[in-house]
Amino acid sequence: MNTQFAQALLGSNGGFASLILRVPVGLILAAHGAQKLFGWFGGYGLEGTGQWMASIGLEPGYLMALLAGSAEFFGGLALVLGLLTRPAALVSALTMLVAIFAVHFSNGLFMSNNGYEYALTLFAVTVALTLQGGGRFSLDGLMERQMGGVGLNRQAVA
Repeated sequence: MNTQFAQALLGSNGGFASLILRVPVGLILAAHGAQKLFGWFGGYGLEGTGQWMASIGLEPGYLMALLAGSAEFFGGLALVLGLLTRPAALVSALTMLVAIFAVHFSNGLFMSNNGYEYALTLFAVTVALTLQGGGRFSLDGLMERQMGGVGLNRQAVA
C-alpha cells in the first residue's frame, strides 16, 4: 500500500477521545440503519422506509432507503470497530447532512419538533472522526502499527 495513502487513511494521533466518539455514535448509526434495512428496533424496513422517502421527494425511494440504511448500518459498524474510520465517518456525515436538510431543517433546531439538533450532533461527531481518524484503539490503528507506523506521530491526544 502506498505510504502516503495509508497514512491518510489509517493514521491518527487520537487516543481515548476517538474511541469514546466512535463506539456510541457507531452503535446509534448502526441501529438506525438496521431500522431502515431490516425493520429491526421498530423500523419499517426497506419497503416502508422507501415509501416514506419517496413521499418526501427522495426518489427513487427504495434506492434512497437502501443507500441511507447501508451508510448508517455498515458505516456505524465500521465506526464501532474503527475500521476504515475516515471513509465510514465521511459517508455518515454526508448522510446526516441529507437528513438535516431533507427532513429536519424546516422543523427548527429542537428534537421535540422533529428538528435537526440530533442529526446535527451526529454530523459534528462524524466530521470530527473524518478529520481525527479512528485513533490508537481501533482496527485502523492496529493495521497502521502492523505496517510499521508509516511514519506517523504516535503520540496520543485524548
